[in-house]
Amino acid sequence: MRLTSLNISDIVETSWRGKAVTTGFFKKPVEGRRAVTKAGIAGDRQADPRYHGGEFKAVYAYSADAYVYWEKELGRALEPGAFGENLTVAGMVDEELCVGDEVRVGTALLQAVQPRQPCWKLGMRFSDPKMVKRFHDSGLWGVYFRVL
Repeated sequence: MRLTSLNISDIVETSWRGKAVTTGFFKKPVEGRRAVTKAGIAGDRQADPRYHGGEFKAVYAYSADAYVYWEKELGRALEPGAFGENLTVAGMVDEELCVGDEVRVGTALLQAVQPRQPCWKLGMRFSDPKMVKRFHDSGLWGVYFRVL
């Protein structure tokens, strides 16, 4: 596996289905190194810590290779971070990662905790309420890591 993009977001306000929403989902690539702690990556924020972030969802990684599938499926180019991931990783195969597996990214040692289970914000991000089901059905979920 090879890190292709490090992505973070501040909390932003947007609207979805006529309601104001705060979210940290709109991750953008950043240059250089960032500190990684048990709470996550420096500069990255989550709007709803009940469901996002925290010790067991400190870092979310998504396969750069899955972008090929999604660009074809959606008919458009996508930037790294489009799926809300902190790490866009080439050569990461979801089926080959198991809960408990450890990977090193820079000086951070990460442990796979669970596959992603997307919420409605994925639909918001793609302006498609069916995107959560499409994402689930694809099997291209990515993985949450905790920081060891």
